[in-house]
Amino acid sequence: MPGVTPELLAVLQTPEGAEALAVAAEVGDGEPLAAASALRARGFGAELAAAALTQASLRRRAAVKFGPDAAGMFFTRHGLEQATRAVVAQRRAARLAACGVRTLADLGCGLGSDALAAARHGISVYAVDADPATAALAAANAAAAGLADRITVTCADATTVAVEGYDAVFADPARRQTGRGRVFDPKAYSPPWDFVAGLARRVPRTVLKLAPGIDHGLLPPGAEGEWVSVGGDLVEAAFWCGPLAAAPRRATLLGGPEPAELTGSGRERAPTGPVGAWFYDPDPAVVRSHLVAEFAASVGGRLGDPEIAYVYTDDPVDTPFARRLEVTDVLPFSLKRLRALLRDRGVGTLEIRKRGSALVPDQLRKDLRLSGPNAAGLVLTRVDGAPAALLTAHSTPPV
Repeated sequence: MPGVTPELLAVLQTPEGAEALAVAAEVGDGEPLAAASALRARGFGAELAAAALTQASLRRRAAVKFGPDAAGMFFTRHGLEQATRAVVAQRRAARLAACGVRTLADLGCGLGSDALAAARHGISVYAVDADPATAALAAANAAAAGLADRITVTCADATTVAVEGYDAVFADPARRQTGRGRVFDPKAYSPPWDFVAGLARRVPRTVLKLAPGIDHGLLPPGAEGEWVSVGGDLVEAAFWCGPLAAAPRRATLLGGPEPAELTGSGRERAPTGPVGAWFYDPDPAVVRSHLVAEFAASVGGRLGDPEIAYVYTDDPVDTPFARRLEVTDVLPFSLKRLRALLRDRGVGTLEIRKRGSALVPDQLRKDLRLSGPNAAGLVLTRVDGAPAALLTAHSTPPV
């Protein structure tokens, strides 16, 4: 793991290491060579200084995922990228606790985000990770949070854990491979998909954290598929198995004033009809969970094309599940006609959305030769199977 070894992590946890981290937090925003010199001038060795500066940098980045907790945690770059956001982990832990889970096996614990959240909800966690450095970091983070009495961390192969001894299992299989980057085929996960998918047969209350692009066809029978977005960014899918399942499909939106959830079968088809005065671009969690029909029903809307996940209404409806825009013009796509319309409107700034179109927005902007003081939105899509361009205004955030 770049930046920290188990041995160096042990040093960072000593009083000298804590002092180095404190100094690094003060000077780490500056020029790297100057920051390193500042630590060396305070008597810290080169290796400790470099490790402290790396942690200070990662902690600043981690604040987006972990909030104030990041200031006392230990990270690697790879581990931070893969770690569950605190708001997602806390919501998952609350749901597990509400279902009566008191002991949890956390397979592939990474830096310990989900283990920390579960422990804070009164759940005793046995966390394992196959990488020694990662397991050491997870243990350090449990200690830093004052939760070492509720979290036991072991470096082990997840497939060797006797999961039947726990109320529930949470599995987060590794989806990256050294030298190959991100892995999209579940068969290449670590531990392998056959093991992960079989956990629910051994422990009915099983939760699997997976990539958002996971195939719905892999959902175990009777399980719930949940897709989660934070601030409009789709961050993960989760399969809730056995008695933990509460709906066939769920879209969970976090990061707004209040959490929002939409549930349904994921098999419904929305009605189709003409483009209306208002356009809705559903949150990616809604789209990925196959709940566009349920969303359309919630606003009394319709699709302009049965294969395109854009929704239209004649009257504005407030919703947390989509971005709403007012439609000012609808025309069959024609570069010449669109260029003339934008020139007449004095549009020099154009926000482009597309679904069902092969056009490249950056190239289209060049071809449109935009100029003028005004801003507008453009939606490139299909309506009743034909390419269409929608000019929009007055974008509003979900409410």
